Amino acid sequence: MAENALSCDLLVVGGGINGAAIARDASGRGLSVLLCERDDIAAHTSSASTKLIHGGLRYLEQFEFALVGKSLAERKLLLRAAPHIIWPLRFVLPHQPHLRPAWMIRLGLFLYDRLGGRRGRGLRGSRSINLRKHVAGRPLQDSFSRGFVYSDAWVQDARLSVLNAMDAAEHGATVLTRTACVAARREGAYWVADLRSEDGALRQVQARALVNATGPWVTRFLDTVAHLPHRHSLRLVKGSHIVVPRLFKHHYAYIFQQPDRRIVFAIPFEHDFTLIGTTDIEYSCDPAAVGIGDDEIAYLCKAASRYFKHPIQAKDVVWTYSGVRPLLDDDSDSAAEITRDYLLAFDHDGAPLLSVFGGKITTARKLAEEAVDAIALQLGAPQTAWTGEAALPGGDLPEGDFESFHEDFSLGRPWLPDALALRLCRNYGTRAARIVEGACTLDGLGAHFGAGLYAAEVDYLIAAEWARGADDVLWRRTKLGLRIDHAGRERLQDHIGQRTAAGTCDAGQS
Repeated sequence: MAENALSCDLLVVGGGINGAAIARDASGRGLSVLLCERDDIAAHTSSASTKLIHGGLRYLEQFEFALVGKSLAERKLLLRAAPHIIWPLRFVLPHQPHLRPAWMIRLGLFLYDRLGGRRGRGLRGSRSINLRKHVAGRPLQDSFSRGFVYSDAWVQDARLSVLNAMDAAEHGATVLTRTACVAARREGAYWVADLRSEDGALRQVQARALVNATGPWVTRFLDTVAHLPHRHSLRLVKGSHIVVPRLFKHHYAYIFQQPDRRIVFAIPFEHDFTLIGTTDIEYSCDPAAVGIGDDEIAYLCKAASRYFKHPIQAKDVVWTYSGVRPLLDDDSDSAAEITRDYLLAFDHDGAPLLSVFGGKITTARKLAEEAVDAIALQLGAPQTAWTGEAALPGGDLPEGDFESFHEDFSLGRPWLPDALALRLCRNYGTRAARIVEGACTLDGLGAHFGAGLYAAEVDYLIAAEWARGADDVLWRRTKLGLRIDHAGRERLQDHIGQRTAAGTCDAGQS
């Protein structure tokens, strides 16, 4: 091993939600951790979800009661840990008797409520509604007279991954983005890995244990990087979403049953838009090059148009995104039926290796806890779990009350426009104060790139959240890509280039 190699207890490869959550948990237990990610944090699957923290109502039909129960328990914990980026959302299910009878839906919602445990944090129970009188019925076709309403939660998915990585760094982890693990081998009681940064520079790291949290690339990592056999396989499933101008003015979301027995969501998105998704299509190409197909756009438009009075057409779509879900292969006949549960595969033939197969955003914290329990046992480290009661960065709101926090933040800074104050509070929680610190006018926030994005926020994202390009800021740290123009984007990229060249990239010791 090279004399200048890095050394740590645990090397985590993959900066999606699972890798970031494992790095967070392990570093908080006193293990020295290095997390490397080939691209940006949450660059792929973990920023391409339907952005829900939920149990998965449809999984009840597949008798996945344990997964639903585990997910709903995590929903409660996550609402406490990050009330700025996760909040309750009420869903309306218009009833179509020929797809599922009312008794089946009532039974499913009864089980969902009970599996969710004691309600709180705005998670009210389910009930039947009259769509001809309820506000959520107004945008729907007149043929829908009855519906059901229940609770789940919304999440800013990419930010959840970033906050986990931030918390790992604040507990001492080293986080290296734009750094690929290109080779890994066992040498005695250690793993020795070669890491390549985007400028081509190589460095070695020696670790007592290795976590393969590479998502859609988990088997490829085993085959081509670690060169190890494995018993498990993945089914790669593409999920695509479309965004259209706002279809309704209320704050309810919809869950629409389809003739193929799939479900499609229509969700309020970034105040002025509606998010519609998702598809489930088997995928065999490069997960990094995934994109929506015309057939998927047509499917989602048709799926929503079955319910809304106003038909949705491809020309209405203002943005699309797609991701590849790495699902554990359970021999299901269709992509929609594949389990969303996860498997932690341990290889103890020498220095420990853990590979993560499957999983979903909602259960990432629990997955990480189980993974680190086993790793800590192998490494002889303390095994005390801690993340179930801990806030994520910015989530330490007084009493967990976002509305009161937002009101106090805004009143204390009357010069901030209302929309900007709300967005800063939603994105950063208590960390928003760090962005506006020292400013008493908008000019004090520095250059304005458009859409309420100022240099002070960008500089914070570079210094604290590993932002290195315009897409990192506009699509993963925020969704301002929906609003900013080309000129603003170019000015933003120039600003980031100047800041990173000046050596201000100190986030998480990267």
